Amino acid sequence: MDKRYYVYILSNYTNTTLYVGVTGNINRRMYEHKNGFADGFTKKYNVNKLVYLEDCNNVKDAIAREKQLKKWRREKKEMLINSLNPEWRDLTDES
Repeated sequence: MDKRYYVYILSNYTNTTLYVGVTGNINRRMYEHKNGFADGFTKKYNVNKLVYLEDCNNVKDAIAREKQLKKWRREKKEMLINSLNPEWRDLTDES
């Protein structure tokens, strides 16, 4: 069985801040974000609501996609989120 990698976008609860990340274990990573174990930007700005998630077949594809999304303007990221999660629900609440 192939390992899956995930590119994700987090927001804060007022949807004013976005963060793009990549991980090989989305459940562990979200636990870290939600409990303040992920030091840095997401902890400082309380960015821990999973609003977008896509999976990749390998780590190279995931990192390339993360870099692509990080370069996008906010409005393009919002369009991507809206295409799959128009209510900006916390997707961790649904797993």
